[in-house]
Amino acid sequence: MEEIGHFIGGERVAGKSGRFADVFNPATGEVQAKVALATKAEVRAAVENAAAAQPAWAAQNPQKRARVMMKFVDLLHRDMDKLAEALSREHGKTIPDAKGDVIRGLEVAEFCIGAPHLLKGEFSEGAGPGIDMYSMRQPLGVVAGITPFNFPAMIPMWKFCPAIAAGNAFILKPSERDPSVPLMLAELMLEAGAPAGILNVVNGDKEAVDAVLDDTDIQAVGFVGSTAIAHYVYSRGCAAGKRVQCFGGAKNHMIIMPDADMDQAVDALVGAGYGAAGERCMAVSVAVPVGETTADALIEKLAPRVESLKIGPYTAGDDVDFGPLVTKEAHTRVKGLVDKGVEEGATLVVDGRDFSMQGYENGYFMGGCLFDNVTKDMEIYKTEIFGPVLATVRAKTYDEAIGLAMDHEYGNGTAIFTRDGDTARDFANRINIGMVGINVPIPVPLAYHTFGGWKKSGFGDLNQHGPDAFKFYTRTKTVTARWPSGVKDGAEFVIPTMK
Repeated sequence: MEEIGHFIGGERVAGKSGRFADVFNPATGEVQAKVALATKAEVRAAVENAAAAQPAWAAQNPQKRARVMMKFVDLLHRDMDKLAEALSREHGKTIPDAKGDVIRGLEVAEFCIGAPHLLKGEFSEGAGPGIDMYSMRQPLGVVAGITPFNFPAMIPMWKFCPAIAAGNAFILKPSERDPSVPLMLAELMLEAGAPAGILNVVNGDKEAVDAVLDDTDIQAVGFVGSTAIAHYVYSRGCAAGKRVQCFGGAKNHMIIMPDADMDQAVDALVGAGYGAAGERCMAVSVAVPVGETTADALIEKLAPRVESLKIGPYTAGDDVDFGPLVTKEAHTRVKGLVDKGVEEGATLVVDGRDFSMQGYENGYFMGGCLFDNVTKDMEIYKTEIFGPVLATVRAKTYDEAIGLAMDHEYGNGTAIFTRDGDTARDFANRINIGMVGINVPIPVPLAYHTFGGWKKSGFGDLNQHGPDAFKFYTRTKTVTARWPSGVKDGAEFVIPTMK
């Protein structure tokens, strides 16, 4: 059986801990590989390797670093099919969805080609008598990212592309559930021209995470995952004096107004609620129709669409809507939450709990589930389910609908479907959520804007990708310079002021 190790110093290396985690094929339930779990010493070795490589990389002209990103983008296009197949094999996504995972990371790499512009400082001539002031953005040194299973290509690239383009060396600790694609990305970065050690990948579990958080040479850490772990990483990383950004869970509401195009809204809910088996932090998991007439019409159109979803392994073709959940534990958890919803009194309009596929009976497949008459005191409303489950909460008025989203502890994304510009404008201005869609169900910003949630969905001051990424992975140095005119005035003992 294949043993997956780490990528350190420009090459794949075997793990030394003797500890491994199983890597499953979610479609069959079979173990297809074992991934090494790093020790604290192995993480430290990767950091030392990165620290040795980083100064020369930071000294490179920013345009030369940008050219590495250009080549990296070319290589991603070249190996798109290979990356997507590896991703689908370990995660369970359909091939089109896996390619989307790669492409949304690739777009951030494209944005990072503009690093020379994004790293420009500021200059003030004549700030005082013969005094000029200027600022410059400089890399932090060695930085790290801890990334989740649900986007094994996109989120690592959201982290390491801007960090590396800014002149840092990067330690990536990806999910041990689907480790192959991050290693392939590291190899492509090396082929693109990044020096060995600039991107090191260390697989592991909590021992590796804690080693990253405690290492004194790692200056910054980015994390994406559940809110509980995001809070842990943020607290421990900040206590260690690091710069930390963490993005956690979500419960994304989509409000459907009485004037909405119902067919458009249903299409949006089916794709945003059930794509990738609901294993997205930007999945729509709560539909909020306003008014009983709107709610009845929504359920009438939505139920047959959910019942007809095509579910299967990635090998079944590009017309499959979604594949299995990532692990048996995830399948058990999601099914248990659906059971809980029924127990609490919600109406299970479409029940996908007993879905089984011939030839794949041991896979982690689950059919789409649709709840109606969900109330905000129910567990299925409060908890991030992370599965193919959509909860419908009926609201009597617009104010009640917007209040549901605003009062929820999560604030990652939200959307409203309406034909009324005034309502849409009011919604965008009032809502206390980080990413807002207007007739757009999954409002993930493009690479040149920033991604980040509010409330318990985000910890830290700066968002992912876009200009914020370059601010996060650099620090500002301000220089005040005076070149004497030839007359020596002697020492000054008071702070300089404008005269």
